[in-house]
Amino acid sequence: MAEFAAWAREQRGLAETTLAAYLGTITPFVDALGDIPTAYDAVTIRAYMIERAKAVSVERMKGISVGIRAFLRFLIATGRCPPGLDHAMPNVAGWRLASIPRFLPDADIARIIGACDGERRLRDRAIILPLVRLGLRASEVARLSFDDIDWRQGSIRLCGKGRREELLPLTQEIGDALLAYIERGRPALATPSLFITEYAPLRPIDRITVKCLVKRALKRAGVESRYKGAHILRHSAATAMLRHGVSLPGVSTVLRHRSQAMTAHYAKVDIALLAAVAQPWPGRSPC
Repeated sequence: MAEFAAWAREQRGLAETTLAAYLGTITPFVDALGDIPTAYDAVTIRAYMIERAKAVSVERMKGISVGIRAFLRFLIATGRCPPGLDHAMPNVAGWRLASIPRFLPDADIARIIGACDGERRLRDRAIILPLVRLGLRASEVARLSFDDIDWRQGSIRLCGKGRREELLPLTQEIGDALLAYIERGRPALATPSLFITEYAPLRPIDRITVKCLVKRALKRAGVESRYKGAHILRHSAATAMLRHGVSLPGVSTVLRHRSQAMTAHYAKVDIALLAAVAQPWPGRSPC
């Protein structure tokens, strides 16, 4: 498993958070099937997955399948188990992008930003704005460094999924918030990381810090939402851009989706637009 972790970092470019999630699904798999990969076969793999599916949700099962399939491909690539064994993994039932995307309306977003006003909330505002305006992920905000901010060109460099580097615009609003935090709110710590913890021991923040910060901001703003993590702000940014006339390719570029099918998922929330393009029902009128 240690070799798999190194292989996943070097060959697949997996982020540490993703890798940790993979290892969390692989460990029970190895415990159940044993540590001799040459003994693995399709029957035992399928039996394990079917038994695992009885205790977890469909979404969780999808994550388990991805991690174990990646591990089996590593074993095959390094000659530890027979080729083609990854095809023994049963497919998890489910329909891609079938749900309605979760998001917060513009009024709630304004209240969340307003809950980050004041000198005591300079860091909160500098973190919240990239989430709600550019749809950044919590891990991307946490990893920002001074070298990632190009003040002259007005851009932010991101290292996203698969270690892909991409540029996003540094808007005036976000730039002002970052400068205010750097000049008046950031602790004096000699590290290239932009965002620092507020209390000792001082160190760069991680994605969990960002998620907790968002949760507290929603509570201060009085926003009632079933989803309280940072990703709800990414979904809200996408739906807001669509409702304000940004094209699907434009939204896809900002969110850095590999497939525009993922971006099209957000079009479901624009009921007015969907009504305008809906075709009349060809069948008979109901009795």
